[in-house]
Amino acid sequence: MRVIKAPTLASAHEQVVRMILEKGWVLETEDREGTIEFEEVAMRVERPDSPPMVSPCSRFQQRFMEKYARDLIEGSESVFEYDYHDRLFNWGGGLRNGHGEDIHVDQVAYIVHKLRSAPSSRRAIAITWNPAVDEHLDDCPCLQLVQCVSRDRLLHMKVVFRSNDMLTAAGANMYALVSLQKEIARSLGLDCGSYTHISLVPHIYYRRDADDIEPFCVRGERFRPIPQVCRACGKCPD
Repeated sequence: MRVIKAPTLASAHEQVVRMILEKGWVLETEDREGTIEFEEVAMRVERPDSPPMVSPCSRFQQRFMEKYARDLIEGSESVFEYDYHDRLFNWGGGLRNGHGEDIHVDQVAYIVHKLRSAPSSRRAIAITWNPAVDEHLDDCPCLQLVQCVSRDRLLHMKVVFRSNDMLTAAGANMYALVSLQKEIARSLGLDCGSYTHISLVPHIYYRRDADDIEPFCVRGERFRPIPQVCRACGKCPD
């Protein structure tokens, strides 16, 4: 596993994109999309709420990030096969308990309750995967687990993604989850601590998102991606 320690979310995003584009390998997915894949990565940011939280290289900037964070925390009227708000604040997906009642679990409320009642707990976690639902979905959750830990008046968050599009999705994922971290910390009267983002299979869609690569590598001036990426992008000098 590679470990990135960065001062800000923006820096972590830029570093992981560079690592994958420079050192990754080509893999065609089961959906026949071309990706550059890499080994497991853990990104740790000590002060994730420090600016800049958004890389200027990213396609998605502040207004988009704020809306994405609001949708995760407050919910959205848009309809998807799944959404993270529902998985975190209303886990269940049509499952029923032994009494025939629909299951609705607010896992964020549980995290707050657990840490309020037992500040040293290591059990303040939320999961997103629902086997009864997700084994049959074409589009299933990448985020799998969120853990919050209270130490020394700081609320630390650790998240695990089974798979993560590091070029276009990871920046928004990190921004929204840190926004959630700040909300939980505020509910507990704590300050925002470190944020650790673990991706088990980080990747970049180098053909689909070729136009989004150039702002990070600056046409090969900042760093040189592997040859397959440069050919797909077509903007680097020969």
